[in-house]
Amino acid sequence: MKRASLFPSAIAALSLSACAGGVSGEAAPSLAHRAVEGRFNVAPPSVVVTPPGPLPADLTGRLARWSSDAAAAQQAFAAERGNAASLVSAAAGAPVASERWVVAQQAISRLIAARAPLTGALADIDRLYLDRSIDAAVDGLPDIYALRDRLADTASAQDAVIEALSRQLPGE
Repeated sequence: MKRASLFPSAIAALSLSACAGGVSGEAAPSLAHRAVEGRFNVAPPSVVVTPPGPLPADLTGRLARWSSDAAAAQQAFAAERGNAASLVSAAAGAPVASERWVVAQQAISRLIAARAPLTGALADIDRLYLDRSIDAAVDGLPDIYALRDRLADTASAQDAVIEALSRQLPGE
């Protein structure tokens, strides 16, 4: 018990001796600003960043074509969707590789094929966006990205439909 009571008192003595070191007549360091400290109180120079300009004329036609391809692909997808859904429903209890199952798989394949112009346009837009970003050609990037975002949302919605239909088939 006696040894345990010595330990806290030894720590207290050591910490008090560290505080007493500055009392011997030495002056404490000054907290006043030194001359060198004021040199760095300078605002950094402002950097002027020009906002992206309009889409270059050579790209306007390409974006319009990709948008029209995507719209046509969405219409074709919507036209095939109802037929595919009914064929998948008809194959719900059928065994794998049966006639109804194969017909339903073919309907899903037609859905995937119908969206090919959309996925092709999305790939072309991604390539264009990357090329222009690498070349630091910022003109038109907001327009390119807006179309890319819209097409990606459409492709995601179509992916969800195809996945839901595929999960309804046995063996998937």
